[in-house]
Amino acid sequence: MRELIGKPAPDGPDLALTIAIWGGAALVAGSFLALLGDLLWHGAARVSWDFLVMAPEHAGKTGGIGPILASTVAILAVALLAALPLGLATAIWLSNFTRGGSLLARQVNLSLDVLAGVPSIVFGLFGNAFFSVVLGMGFSIAAGGLTLACMILPIFIRSVESGLSAVPDEWRRGAAALGLSQAAALRHILLPAAAPAISAGMMLGIGRALAETAALIFTSGYVDRMPESLLDSGRALAVHIYDLSMNVTGGDQAAYASALVLIVLLLAINSVAQTLTGRFLARRISQP
Repeated sequence: MRELIGKPAPDGPDLALTIAIWGGAALVAGSFLALLGDLLWHGAARVSWDFLVMAPEHAGKTGGIGPILASTVAILAVALLAALPLGLATAIWLSNFTRGGSLLARQVNLSLDVLAGVPSIVFGLFGNAFFSVVLGMGFSIAAGGLTLACMILPIFIRSVESGLSAVPDEWRRGAAALGLSQAAALRHILLPAAAPAISAGMMLGIGRALAETAALIFTSGYVDRMPESLLDSGRALAVHIYDLSMNVTGGDQAAYASALVLIVLLLAINSVAQTLTGRFLARRISQP
């Protein structure tokens, strides 16, 4: 083997490292394809338009997941609307206004690191106590979405902060030399440069929110009917899959089909979010 991606093949340790890197990437991709193949094998036959729009019947063994999908999208929308503006503002503050490493910034960073490792069940108990009881939301989509927002924030803030901090200081000094205000430099230079990190943070947050079960059982509830408002209880898709797998006899095929829909939904939302974020922020470079 004398060439690898258009270059001479490395020898000795370099070759071993190259093989290990490509092997790790192939293992990750193969694991995902194996998971997707298993879901397609067991659940694809059940997925249809009726399955996507009908209400579940007989504890979910028959019927569809229409109300479940509506609740899932509503919970995710609440979580993102609450988490993204606050997370972006916090990341900008940490990367642009506390670059000297103040005591407050260190405390915020420590808090984010701790929150990122807190189990989801703890967030569920907090969300139930604060949003459901103290704020009087009860078991509702709003309570579930706000609880998920608390879970998304540490991951999103850390990702965006890393992207903004990676922008060279010369860019900031150059913007100041041209007379740009901090707001203009942030809008036209820093945020577009950090677009990949913002997209990555969004995708990680969306993935955690869509896959969450424990926190939502305590906040958004278990009801499988179509929600009429954000204060109605609603069952998320991940909770529905858990219920079909653990509590419903004969619900395995419906669980596989629901899991397949969840994976496709996650891929679609991530693709749209990445595309829109990249195009929107990239245009800011050339706009006055």
